[in-house]
Amino acid sequence: KAMPANPQSQGMYSILLLLLLLPALTTAFSCNHLRHQDANFSWKSLQLLQHMAPPPPQPCPQQDVTFPFPETLLERMDKKQAAIITLRILQHLLSILSSPNTPTHWIDHAHHSLLNQIHHYIHHLEQCLADQDTRSQRRGPHNSHLSIKRYFRHIHNFLQHNNYSACAWDHVRLQARDCFRHVDTLIQQMKS
Repeated sequence: KAMPANPQSQGMYSILLLLLLLPALTTAFSCNHLRHQDANFSWKSLQLLQHMAPPPPQPCPQQDVTFPFPETLLERMDKKQAAIITLRILQHLLSILSSPNTPTHWIDHAHHSLLNQIHHYIHHLEQCLADQDTRSQRRGPHNSHLSIKRYFRHIHNFLQHNNYSACAWDHVRLQARDCFRHVDTLIQQMKS
């Protein structure tokens, strides 16, 4: 006959079991929490962007400014690659929108809310990627990383070349709007 376990050893087994399950629970929680945020992230970001950045007070001269987004980044890929590309886009977008040279007519509260939302989503993406032990794959395909970097370098150079004018920022606002739409496409790929 097996001897009944004493309450102390049962408690110890429960603690050991919890410690073994904790990493799995943390991973599931962070990625599941991310999925709940996915549904509204792009829409909320677009709303904040629209509220944050009204058109400049003076009409802008018509400029033929194009920043061709590397469309190959939106082609069908696995969930991890989509998450990595989303992360890189948002990191660059956060960097540009965090510039101390943003126009004075932007609404501070909405601007800070947008920056906080982007930062929060970046944090959860990084956590999800780290929890899934994709450390070696976190950089993503080298070509996509360079394409993203080149795209945002063009935007940054445009701002510098135009002395961070309100009109230059208005073009950047339009690019940010497109970026959130691209991020939404990538989020849909992460869900499928």
